Amino acid sequence: MTNFGWRVGVFLFAMVVFGGAGKAYAAACSTTDEDKARVVEAVRQMYVAATKDDLDGFHKVAAPEFYAFDVGKRFDGDALMNLIKGAHQAGKRYEWNVTEPEVHLGCNDAWIAYTNRGSLQDESGTKSLAWLESAFLRKDAGVWKIEFFHSTRVP
Repeated sequence: MTNFGWRVGVFLFAMVVFGGAGKAYAAACSTTDEDKARVVEAVRQMYVAATKDDLDGFHKVAAPEFYAFDVGKRFDGDALMNLIKGAHQAGKRYEWNVTEPEVHLGCNDAWIAYTNRGSLQDESGTKSLAWLESAFLRKDAGVWKIEFFHSTRVP
């Protein structure tokens, strides 16, 4: 085989291999406009679980590699839920609401940015609060899982 023929053969082989891989990747992309609502709901379910100290409920929407930046620290896995549980044990009750969500979809990936408008109730009364928040989610077997979460309290 000539040098030119060998190069053409390698090129054609690469086109078949990588061309097929590209088609397989495109076929694996399964996001639709309905996924935007599912992404918002996954974040809402995280708050439902946190309100109830429901670790199993949290695991239904959090990826195993979940981590968060909140109150100036990084929290891995269950550590964020333990922080909230400790606040509940200290008599604090939070209300969280996903408002003004903006959801951006990729190929089985999504990121959401929103304003969390809620409140904190403790022995001194109830105080309205707001946080600017965002999260990155991945669709796994048709289920959106939160991989990363970030919260910054609005002064």
